[in-house]
Amino acid sequence: MTTTSVGTLLRAWRERRGISQLELAGRADSSSRHISFIETGRSRPSEEMVLRLAGHLDVPMRERNSLLLAAGYAPRYAHTALDDPAMETLREGIARLLAGYEPYPALVVNAVYDVVAANQGIAMLLDGLPEHLLTPPLNAMRITLHPEGLAPRIHNLREWRGHLLAQMERQIALARSEPLRALYEEVSAYPVAERPGGDGAPEESTPYIALPLVIEHDGHLLSFVSSIATFNTPMDVTVAELAIETMLPADPATVKYLRSLGG
Repeated sequence: MTTTSVGTLLRAWRERRGISQLELAGRADSSSRHISFIETGRSRPSEEMVLRLAGHLDVPMRERNSLLLAAGYAPRYAHTALDDPAMETLREGIARLLAGYEPYPALVVNAVYDVVAANQGIAMLLDGLPEHLLTPPLNAMRITLHPEGLAPRIHNLREWRGHLLAQMERQIALARSEPLRALYEEVSAYPVAERPGGDGAPEESTPYIALPLVIEHDGHLLSFVSSIATFNTPMDVTVAELAIETMLPADPATVKYLRSLGG
């Protein structure tokens, strides 16, 4: 690939971030003239400059490898499959983390929300869903918003759906991911069925700290607030794209019910 290709890609990322050449030059300790030369193909950036610009433009790790290839350099970051033997320590750590969070639900998803690990709390919420939604790879967004999935059990579906779609929109804006965009178009087109009596939270007023997921399980109304964590300073594309979501009980009734299930 030519140096023009990397310049075109860098310009696209800069424009996506809404940053001028002058501003990017200041951040990267360069000059707007040099940035212009790189973008037009008049100057071939060094490997270090490609990575520096990518860092200041918050380019995802997967795309940083693409920039390096476009500039004629080898990819910097490995892309190791999660089931590779080299990932054994990571897999064991994730398994311990998820098991330690039980009886509360927790799961790990990749960049397109495919579930790569989950605990018994998640299995409890998925109980009774149709087989076609549970066939691997399970997709967290599809399972949650599909009219045959969890959607009919969610009492505040419109609010929770809006939260999830907005989350996906932010991710699409940050990363050039056609699979994620295709997933967004799929799940956003699902019909939103009206619940008998309308959507709503539990009758008892609870001072929630964040928008809760209010979901029914076996006749009990459960409330959760969601927390998402990622790995700090990853050096592998697979690890960089993993996200751990934990569902924190949002009221005493949910805590009591889940603990009763755990024996």
